[in-house]
Amino acid sequence: MRSTKATIHLGHLRHNFAVARGLAQGARVMAVVKANAYGHGLERVGLALADADAFGVATISDAHRLRSAGLSQRIVLLSGFDEPGDLPELRALGVDAVVHHASQIELLEADFGGPPLRVWLKIDSGMHRLGLPPAQARRAWERLRGCASVAPEIVLMTHLASADVPESDQTARQLARFEAAVDGLSGPRSIANSPGLLNVPAARADWVRLGGLLYGLSTHEHKVGEDYGLKPVMSLDSKLIAINEVPAGESIGYGASHRCAAATRVGIVAIGYGDGYPRHAPGGTPVLVRGTRCPTLGRVSMDLLAIDLSSVPDASWVTRCGCGASACRSKSSLARPRPSAMS
Repeated sequence: MRSTKATIHLGHLRHNFAVARGLAQGARVMAVVKANAYGHGLERVGLALADADAFGVATISDAHRLRSAGLSQRIVLLSGFDEPGDLPELRALGVDAVVHHASQIELLEADFGGPPLRVWLKIDSGMHRLGLPPAQARRAWERLRGCASVAPEIVLMTHLASADVPESDQTARQLARFEAAVDGLSGPRSIANSPGLLNVPAARADWVRLGGLLYGLSTHEHKVGEDYGLKPVMSLDSKLIAINEVPAGESIGYGASHRCAAATRVGIVAIGYGDGYPRHAPGGTPVLVRGTRCPTLGRVSMDLLAIDLSSVPDASWVTRCGCGASACRSKSSLARPRPSAMS
């Protein structure tokens, strides 16, 4: 059995959601749960965030899973629909759809299959990923308002590209383009993502769409979630399985990328990129051993990680004698990666 274990702290998740509610100042909060809720478990997170005003998903199958879990909040398909056959499923599930391309409006205009769908009209204000050009916003809104298969209230939205860099002037340009594009159009506005809520008060609007923030992540290059009062929702733990004394001048790991300047007490932790630990994490990335930061040494291996135990002289590795009794095990130690900023 592998010693590596990921633990999901639902109390921390709810704490972060409460922080978000406070920052939102009355705006409705969408909890983005794409990619299996950022790896934290879709149903688990959805049920823990039962006070969310809506959930944002990337696929219709995720909407099925949330409905099957008994969640009745609004669900928004953030990537929108692709073909006519998607529309009956959206209706059956009661899912809102983001409209980001003229071809989707054509599908809706040709659809006469049932009750009106709630839609969110996405304007590309400068992200250049999904969204209609600002010059097409008014005509798109008019076509959707005149479409029998679309509910009257249309949410007007855009996505910020550089809100994680507060000193960038791109956000101000995007806000100005969006406001000019939707001026005079009725409907709630949705602008702020996680970094937008944390760093750009002017982006709050009527809806905020939050992903990384809820899971305790910062999107600021020089800050971590704790700097915003957030708590890490996932902790990753493993065990030391060996401790080696490596002489001065010897190298450690693949490529000999780390060379010991002095004799070093090296711990080997049962975790690696095969367990999801980032392979690109540079040498020196800290993990915690009994609450003390210990730098990693050299490259991350598939299932092993070398760390410098010089600052934890009493750390010991797990072993057992031939009798197999648990009392014969030496005291185990803990290694946990430090929550990092999300870019």
